[in-house]
Amino acid sequence: MTTTAAGSALRRPSAVRALVWLLVATAAATVVVDVLTWWYAPERGVGLAVRTGWALLRALGFLVLVRHVRRGRALARPFGLILAVTTVLAVGRLIVPRAGLPSAPGLLGFAVLATLCGAVLWLLYRSPAVRDHLVRHPRRLVLHRHGISWREVAPRRPPVTGWLLTARVAALTYGPLSLAPCLVAIGTILDGRLLVAPTVVLWFVVSVAVSCAVLVAGFFLLRGRRWASGLLVLLTVLVLLVDLPLCGLLLGLDGLVRDGTPLVVSAGLALYALRRASRAGPAGRETAGAAEATVPPVGTRLG
Repeated sequence: MTTTAAGSALRRPSAVRALVWLLVATAAATVVVDVLTWWYAPERGVGLAVRTGWALLRALGFLVLVRHVRRGRALARPFGLILAVTTVLAVGRLIVPRAGLPSAPGLLGFAVLATLCGAVLWLLYRSPAVRDHLVRHPRRLVLHRHGISWREVAPRRPPVTGWLLTARVAALTYGPLSLAPCLVAIGTILDGRLLVAPTVVLWFVVSVAVSCAVLVAGFFLLRGRRWASGLLVLLTVLVLLVDLPLCGLLLGLDGLVRDGTPLVVSAGLALYALRRASRAGPAGRETAGAAEATVPPVGTRLG
């Protein structure tokens, strides 16, 4: 017997296959651009090393996104949106030196990477074939009368809109985007500014605490708890009030622009997504439920 999941892999639309290859190319381009930026950088300090390493991790993010797309996960769209936007911002802050103009290879690489990320977003949000493909749920171990099997299972939580998923994914970036400038600030301690060490430690603790709180808020947000939306707004305000002043104080205007901009963009996207989700209300949930209802049960025969 052939399952629907196996059949969908065989009948994967051409737009989905193109998206997979485009994501692989974007991951490779991310590595190449980051290496070129490091090679042509006029100065290679702790800050550039941390930001380059953080940017390189996004290449792994694109490979994870490939897995979600191949499996038809609905999470792929908001995850791809956040990944593409933050990747462009991360590479953009690397190619601009403290003084002078960016190198020509860096600008060329940035233009290529921005084009690839734009194409990824276009396919994720404008292609009907990709939209219809990204509707499946994760597989889990299921206990039934015939034993135990690994199959696709719809979550027990109420159906959620894509805006709620976007808000959750955007909020999950608060931790990494806060820890990156915190690690850069460690370089100020190594340069002899020992008095800032307690501030950096406090910054690190707050970043970890916010990351844990966001996980809790995101979990209950997808389960329809209204207080989770308010908690996510409070966490967004908190991370902005803590990170932006500390970036300016410890890293200067250059650090505020380089590390504060991606955080502001993610926070703005999270707040906007929460607002759109609240406007959708029950109608949005019904739409999401209708979309999930179109997925045939796993284990049915084909043809």
